[in-house]
Amino acid sequence: MPQGSMTSKQRMEAAMRHQPVDRVPVMCQLAIGHYLLNTDVRPAELWFTSEGFSRALVTLQRRYRFDGILINLLGTDPEWMRYVANIETAPDGSQTVYFKNGDRAWCPADDNVQYYPRQGSRRPTLEEVDPDQLYYDDPHALGGLKYPYYFGLEPYRADPSNYWPPYIFRTIDLVLKEVGEQVSVHGEIFSPWTQYMELFGYHRALLYLYDDPGKVHAILDRYAEGAADLGIRQAQRGVDAVLISSAFAGGGFISPRHYEQFVLPYEKKVIDRIHQSVATPVYIHTCGAIGDRLELIAATGADGIDTLDPPPLGNVDLPDAKQRIGKQLFIKGNIDPVNTLLQRSREAVRADALWRLSVAAPGSGYILSSACSVAPRVPPENLTVLVEAAKDFGPPPMVEL
Repeated sequence: MPQGSMTSKQRMEAAMRHQPVDRVPVMCQLAIGHYLLNTDVRPAELWFTSEGFSRALVTLQRRYRFDGILINLLGTDPEWMRYVANIETAPDGSQTVYFKNGDRAWCPADDNVQYYPRQGSRRPTLEEVDPDQLYYDDPHALGGLKYPYYFGLEPYRADPSNYWPPYIFRTIDLVLKEVGEQVSVHGEIFSPWTQYMELFGYHRALLYLYDDPGKVHAILDRYAEGAADLGIRQAQRGVDAVLISSAFAGGGFISPRHYEQFVLPYEKKVIDRIHQSVATPVYIHTCGAIGDRLELIAATGADGIDTLDPPPLGNVDLPDAKQRIGKQLFIKGNIDPVNTLLQRSREAVRADALWRLSVAAPGSGYILSSACSVAPRVPPENLTVLVEAAKDFGPPPMVEL
């Protein structure tokens, strides 16, 4: 197939299905701070408006010529300002939003939002949580985490049969309207394990695995229901793939044995439910040390794996990963976002990308990408070089793996 004959959307779809591509697609997940530092979108606008976040997403996709966009925040309430008493902007560009109910949100100029409820915040204990009151939690939504969870600042009893406010899908709608059929658009859902870890806090959540594993399983099962529901709805809304964010399932947090007990069954449940409803690919984002659990991740039924952090951030050797799971799953990532993208020269990044292409591109099924999120202060020129490298490498050979 001649170079340049595919749209970005077609190129991504083919790569995710191990089909021939005109060149390897490029798609990095960017840290929120990178959007803030490299677009004109102000912090409160990015966090609290679908218009601001969608503009940031599309702006940098076009600047870096990425083949895909990951929408990793849910849509926002278009009338959110009705809750706001005042917004203060600091000299460094950070903003503090003061809500009428006494809550406030600090929105740094280069990092994630932090919520400060008027009465402080306290995570529930395992004994206090009723699994039947759980469905899906979003720590980035207006007001942050609550138990039992509800969207927005006005408390109500959430109903799983009518759980999602209509605005939840606004960012997807806005991005799809802007990029049309040209760019691959991906949605994101939090894995049951991620939601469990956020509900209790990482330290207590890990201890609870030993204190009452039966109740932990009940909690994870409920979160799997909600995550699958959201993934299906995103696919039905038009996204081209669904990413399951499972950042705390690597070796830095749990052993392979605990992964097999507390992560695999529930991510498999989410993926099976999505695959039964739609044909949309589903892939898993797990950071850090996952070299000892690649086959376990594959056993979830996922179509692909994202990040594949190399040493020293993780422990994934790309040739080894390609040999072990490259035929079964598409793989995305493996460029060190700190020691390479942030700290090295443009030419060094290009050479690094070409090496990874030589290893992972044959047989298709590879998406050139940073391992985890691109750090806020990565030089833009170190990202524009990635598509140049993919074009120079050309169509990958379709070899038998």
